[in-house]
Amino acid sequence: MDTDKKRIEERIEHYWDARSRDFGEKRRRELAGVNAQAWRSLFARYLPGNRQLHILDIGTGPGFFSILLSAMGHRCLGIDMSADMLREAAKNSVGLMPMPRYMKMNAQELHFPDMSFDVVVSRNLTWTLPHVSAAYREWVRVLRPGGILLNFDADYGKVTFAHQIKPAGVHAMLSAACIEECDSIKSMLAISSKDRPAWDAATLEELGMEIVVERDIRKVVCRDERLPADDVPFFAIYAKKRE
Repeated sequence: MDTDKKRIEERIEHYWDARSRDFGEKRRRELAGVNAQAWRSLFARYLPGNRQLHILDIGTGPGFFSILLSAMGHRCLGIDMSADMLREAAKNSVGLMPMPRYMKMNAQELHFPDMSFDVVVSRNLTWTLPHVSAAYREWVRVLRPGGILLNFDADYGKVTFAHQIKPAGVHAMLSAACIEECDSIKSMLAISSKDRPAWDAATLEELGMEIVVERDIRKVVCRDERLPADDVPFFAIYAKKRE
């Protein structure tokens, strides 16, 4: 079992290493456009605005959330399994004050003491994880009492990306082999068979979190017409750890 777990995690890491350059460019375009302000407004609605927060950005990729939240005055640490993604994040963060920190780490096995962070954020990550329940337990563990978990994701497990390629779509620049690898990995993940976000909400409630779910926020954060959006509803989970 441990060998199987290691093998699938290595495949996932390799996939995102291969995607790092195009994904980094995509996020740079997003940071320079109207979507960035839309995300800032969303965070201002969800997060307390009267103090600097210590924020863990899980699956930071090219650093999009860490960059936005650092620019809002918070102290951010972004983690990712992909070393190449972290290099993109560091490149995107040059000149930013305060500058986010970045570390290579597995989202399902965090190397932090209990109650280390005020906020945990994640975007487009949980659909790629072999053990999402374990990840959620870790994320809740490192939150302080009253801390906030924000997870933004979609039920991509029900989608076959190879059937969704459009000339101007989200995956238009990816090779057929890359798309096939993504679909193959998804087919092996337990999260792909779950009813999301209902499953996520129930799992977090079992962990003692107070939950609010928005089932589709594409109209809120996908405003840049130059950047194609997925055809899949993009949900938001706001979870607060009890005091």
